[in-house]
Amino acid sequence: MPCVCGIGESTETHCQPIIAGERPAETAEALMRARYTAYALGEVDFVLSTHTPEAAKDVDRESTELWAKQSQWLGLEIVATEAGGPTDEAGMVEFIARYKIKNVTVDHRERARFEKHGGRWLFAEGEQIAGPPVTREGPKVGRNDPCHCGSGKKFKKCHGKAA
Repeated sequence: MPCVCGIGESTETHCQPIIAGERPAETAEALMRARYTAYALGEVDFVLSTHTPEAAKDVDRESTELWAKQSQWLGLEIVATEAGGPTDEAGMVEFIARYKIKNVTVDHRERARFEKHGGRWLFAEGEQIAGPPVTREGPKVGRNDPCHCGSGKKFKKCHGKAA
């Protein structure tokens, strides 16, 4: 079974050694994948330890842990990376982290900036990105069209009143 992050042979051989401190993340993307896996496994200490000192100031451990443990983690998609390789000092990873909380599925889209501190990749900051616009599948209902509920009234006189 592949790692929780979506690649690798298994979580135990792919992300877990990074989370356990047995080996460093070699790239910004590897750290992003390990952080996602840590959220999914409830390993909040790892998540917090991989923030730059500046970024760590804004983190509430209790709410982060509660959110991580109450969520059902559905998958990680890496959309793009810029720099962030083994010889770089900074990099960006754009990703979509999918999870479900209270029966609501969320696609969290973010551009995360990573920096090396003491030769170790750390999360510096993230910018949430809006998802693609929602498009209507069917035709638009006009004010004078029959109401979709089947009442026989015009839409404007039935469900269109509140709109």
